[in-house]
Amino acid sequence: MLNVDAAPTDCTPLDRLLWRQQERSQRILVLSSYSRSLTNFRLELLKSMVRAGHVVIAAGPEDDPDVKADLSKIGVEFAKIPMARASLSPVRDIATFLQIRRLIKKIRPDVVVPYTMKPIVYGGIAARSAGVPRRCFLVTGLGHVFSEASLRTLKGRWIKRLCVWLYQLAMAGAKAVFVYNDADRSDIIENSLVHNVSVIHRVAGSGVDVDHYAFAPAPIEKPVFLMVTRLIKDKGVFEYVEAARCLKQHRPNAEFQLLGPFDPNPGAISRLQVQEWIEKGIVDYLGETNDVRPFLAKCNIFVLPSYYREGIPRSILEAMAVGRAIITTDLPGCRDTIEPGENGYLVMPRSAGSLFSAMSLLADRLRLAAEMGRRSRELACARFDVHSINEILIDRMGLSNHDHASRRAAGACGREATQADAINQQLDATGRVISWRG
Repeated sequence: MLNVDAAPTDCTPLDRLLWRQQERSQRILVLSSYSRSLTNFRLELLKSMVRAGHVVIAAGPEDDPDVKADLSKIGVEFAKIPMARASLSPVRDIATFLQIRRLIKKIRPDVVVPYTMKPIVYGGIAARSAGVPRRCFLVTGLGHVFSEASLRTLKGRWIKRLCVWLYQLAMAGAKAVFVYNDADRSDIIENSLVHNVSVIHRVAGSGVDVDHYAFAPAPIEKPVFLMVTRLIKDKGVFEYVEAARCLKQHRPNAEFQLLGPFDPNPGAISRLQVQEWIEKGIVDYLGETNDVRPFLAKCNIFVLPSYYREGIPRSILEAMAVGRAIITTDLPGCRDTIEPGENGYLVMPRSAGSLFSAMSLLADRLRLAAEMGRRSRELACARFDVHSINEILIDRMGLSNHDHASRRAAGACGREATQADAINQQLDATGRVISWRG
């Protein structure tokens, strides 16, 4: 065991964290392409890892003081790595790979957990080349590269070939690969991204803390639509604005809100475009926030007409937990959140007309929307509770804090595996739904 008292006094916080590691704990490195997602989407998972007695280091590209402070509060150290999510520069990507490899060699983690494409590819290859014993991948969505629209062009097909090759290099010999929907699982198998199919596990997205996102009764005075997203074309922002423009002519008292950050993605929507929509009185742009709950509480219908290759959109799960009717697209990931006609509607992707029909239907039936919202809350609690999902992740990653001298530990592990299988079977059964067409 390391002697804590012998730790150097002039070392960095990360060095001190590694020095304090106990014999029974493991070192875990979590890799992200967006630092704020560590606290927005992975905080409960990181807490679970710390509670299990492990040393956890989270890495991301932005040196955000708020992120570092929030991680420090739960006992997680932050490490900065250079990474440009939207860049296609080989030079920058090689620099990212080398920096991740240096970090891995310094930390010597037992487990590396990357999520989103660049961390999976470069983190996975770096961890494999450095001999990390276990690599566990969170495939939060395969992205636009694997969408049907991308494959219609020669360039798109070549980019997909390159991505398949990189994924294969990164995920060879993986301990676990977690997917959020059946389509991603099928693509991983069909493209041989992972040869050992038994390491692929389907989970219900990143989950949502249903206590933090508490139920709030939906207002019924007037229609208030809310879309929360990064401002990129593939999230369906243009379709939302067009549907709002048409509906405004019939329901002038209706409000159409847009919340979320501008993005460096090549398909990003410009500030000038958003300003034009505001000046025309079509939408209210609410900026970006670290806490969507006040905005969800004031709306009665949540909209995400995305045709991006989603895993399971966290924004929808948060809206469901608060108790809102959902309108989203009949595509992988999005459709997994909907029981059509029960907690919302599925619409055709890239169709402002289909979206208008669904929005118009609920705008005239706000009490129905409120009833759907209550069903959304029930589904969020039953299927998407973050703590249940994290139990499955921790167990399948081999990070459960078992007492090996106790028979009860083995029994608990068996119960967790049974629970995981039951949830996965339930999701498989509910993932294929009949879509509503406007």
